[in-house]
Amino acid sequence: MADSSPVQARPGAPGPELSAVLFTRRPPRPRVVVKADLLPAVSLLSLIGVLGIPLGWVWSLLAPPERVRVFDGGQLVPLQLESWHRFDDLAVYALLGLGAGVVTGVAVWMLRERRGPVVMIAAVLGGLLAAWLGVQMGVAFANSAYAVTTTPDVGDVIERAPRVESMWVLVAQPLGAALVYGLLAGWNGRDDLGRRLG
Repeated sequence: MADSSPVQARPGAPGPELSAVLFTRRPPRPRVVVKADLLPAVSLLSLIGVLGIPLGWVWSLLAPPERVRVFDGGQLVPLQLESWHRFDDLAVYALLGLGAGVVTGVAVWMLRERRGPVVMIAAVLGGLLAAWLGVQMGVAFANSAYAVTTTPDVGDVIERAPRVESMWVLVAQPLGAALVYGLLAGWNGRDDLGRRLG
């Protein structure tokens, strides 16, 4: 009859080889740095927000005015095909905002020592602030450039200042910044986004 006792290894005898893979430790994943990035993020938010002023000024120069004819009672009626400039005003501002968002997204990504979600949120909120400030200042610049100084007569053709009639254009700049920053973060293969190399 066979011995049913368990097999016991002798002390000091060589045991089975264990794979080195079992004993390799993964390096700890880097944590999100919030406290150290908070002050630079607020500074970045305000800097990007102030960029809305030149953005609005450029828009006021590029956006076409709408030519209108004065009728009885001060009624302003757009000339034929001039009402399309209302869309042109929106499209020009949306493209300017999208371009500014792409540029700010790349510029913020270049701040290697501050990469992470805190700075990305600051860039997006700064882009939203810049877009709002750009709309307000751009309309103010355009109103001053196309101000009617005298009372127009009936039948006169005057130029109405460009205006932004939809607030959806505020989404373009933060969307551009978030999209570019997210693509660059996804393209980066490091867990810490290369912060330690800065």
